[in-house]
Amino acid sequence: MSNFQIYPAIDLRGGKCVRLFQGDYGQETVYGDSPVEMAVKFVEAGAQWLHMVDLDGAKDGRRINNEIVIEAAKLNVNVQVGGGIR
Repeated sequence: MSNFQIYPAIDLRGGKCVRLFQGDYGQETVYGDSPVEMAVKFVEAGAQWLHMVDLDGAKDGRRINNEIVIEAAKLNVNVQVGGGIR
């Protein structure tokens, strides 16, 4: 029996939860207006980890969605962050 951990992912762009089609910033789908509310739903469903990607930060080369990531981290969940980190 193997043991593995699922990391629900929240991609951040413009303060919203999005998915890009094949990494194309011109082709995004918005899945939620509040990344923190989405994080709450994942935590309530039993998530111990969240994977958050600052797509604005990845594009601009600097952290942009810090406040959202910090608020999610206050939810008693481990947060793995990517995008805009140099």
